[in-house]
Amino acid sequence: MSVVIAIAQQKGGAGKSTIAASLAVALAASGRRVALLDTDPQATLGRWWALRQDQPRATPLTFEAPSGWRVTGAVERLRRDHDALLIDTAPHAETDSRVAIRAAELVIVPMQPSGPDLWASEATLKLAAAEKRPARILLNRVPATGRLKDQILAELAARGLATLGPGLGNRTAFTTAFMQGLTATETAPRGLAALEILACLEAMIPLLKETH
Repeated sequence: MSVVIAIAQQKGGAGKSTIAASLAVALAASGRRVALLDTDPQATLGRWWALRQDQPRATPLTFEAPSGWRVTGAVERLRRDHDALLIDTAPHAETDSRVAIRAAELVIVPMQPSGPDLWASEATLKLAAAEKRPARILLNRVPATGRLKDQILAELAARGLATLGPGLGNRTAFTTAFMQGLTATETAPRGLAALEILACLEAMIPLLKETH
């Protein structure tokens, strides 16, 4: 049986699309049949997918861009012949996000390590809790120096919020690869950005097994 993962964050600019693509490609490269769904009206992943068609290095995966009530039907259909589905959800749209979260076994909430971003994430976390779906914070664009990450981790722990792996650094490799229709694990598989995505994947796999 396949698993469904929603990448959800009602605050814009958190890096949802890049993370969704990166995790989907990493899962596909591990030998799993993966589908990536773009439900965000901004269609960022759709642009990425179009660029990807001309890339010989691209790892094979399925891509669709359903919207509204069509999301549920697409998930049910794709689950039949895929091992994992990743859904990039729309920011500032509780109804659409709720549909994706309800279909998921795991909700990943990208968040930059700052107080305002944590506060802005509360709506998404409440939505996951209302749908009784486990959620994990994925820290993104973490600065290389300073105590900000430790402060945010302490606040997350105090709130009883779990994180997914060590997080992702503020690295241009993610953006550079995405603008080519690729991901960091494809353009620089031994680079720090790729290693961080693989660490997230390693932390995610046990959670997926727990849902079955």
